[in-house]
Amino acid sequence: MEKSYTDINAATIDQWVADGWEWGRPISHEELEKARTGDWKVLLTPTIPVPRDWFCPLEGARVLGLASGGGQQMPVFSVLGAHCTLLDYSPAQLAGDEMVARREGYEIELIRADMTRPLPFEDGSFDLIFHPVSNCYIREVLPVWRECFRVLRPGGILLAGLDNGMNYAYDEERPENPWRPLPFDPLADPALLEESLARGEGVQFSHTAVEQLDGQLRAGFQLTHIWEDTNGVGFLHEMGVPTFYMTRAVKP
Repeated sequence: MEKSYTDINAATIDQWVADGWEWGRPISHEELEKARTGDWKVLLTPTIPVPRDWFCPLEGARVLGLASGGGQQMPVFSVLGAHCTLLDYSPAQLAGDEMVARREGYEIELIRADMTRPLPFEDGSFDLIFHPVSNCYIREVLPVWRECFRVLRPGGILLAGLDNGMNYAYDEERPENPWRPLPFDPLADPALLEESLARGEGVQFSHTAVEQLDGQLRAGFQLTHIWEDTNGVGFLHEMGVPTFYMTRAVKP
């Protein structure tokens, strides 16, 4: 590949947003008005809202949206009084948040950066990190957990949505042979890379529970809650197969 895989993924997500991707459609003014009155919910995974008691008090909190662009979650936190910073590598996702902030009249710091590299923040900068499902677009997750731990203050909270690998083991678009071996790693399999790029999927990766959950522990976090979720649609959902974790972890 001439481009880095993260550059390919940023361009892929930009195209998904242009095509109407559900995770790139900004929140409406009407929904945000409800949030201002306390009627709000946000998602880390496809269907289950994050429990309210997983959050710190949002009024005055410093919140990092890590790969959380699209104008869906940061607007809610902003109108609830948080000071929000959004780091994303997709220009289209950043543009969604910029549009909502301009429309609604609040301030947000927008940073285009690759989360596989050290985060451009001082130690202990944030009270809360909100990190929806996006680790599937990077090959190594432990460095991300370590950076999250570094930039959170003591007592800070990491809320993360994580793919458990089932969506890569079972491909619903290939009914003739839906099962595939894990790990799913196009960088280690040229044929898989060619197929992924031809299908417009970018370069995605499966990750194990050891990488995702034990990785948070190895970074120094204390896990307080783990929930599971499904895709919301499709065969795996209909069969009740969990495909995502939603985790809450705290920096001691």
